[in-house]
Amino acid sequence: NGEVMLLENTRFYAGETKNDSELSAGLGKLADYFVMDAFGTAHRAHSSTAGVTSHMQLNAAGYLMEKELKYLQGAVDEPNRPMMAIVGGAKVSTKIPVIESLLEK
Repeated sequence: NGEVMLLENTRFYAGETKNDSELSAGLGKLADYFVMDAFGTAHRAHSSTAGVTSHMQLNAAGYLMEKELKYLQGAVDEPNRPMMAIVGGAKVSTKIPVIESLLEK
């Protein structure tokens, strides 16, 4: 019917950060289509970002996600020289392959 639904911050729901299947299914009942446009949270396996997708008719990346990915792809494939990368995160083991791939560029 052309309706749009905006949800409050789903991080306050029990099970959200654990990708709870009941919460994912409940979110999935609210809509037929899911558009992920939050690049900064897309990597999280949470109910509202990953679990809900298995309950939708169609999933898509939004325009902002597309813009971020195109920019990132260009920066990785053809970096300007000199190149500097600031790599953050708690798990060093997941960053080593990223650093090694950048060294090859």
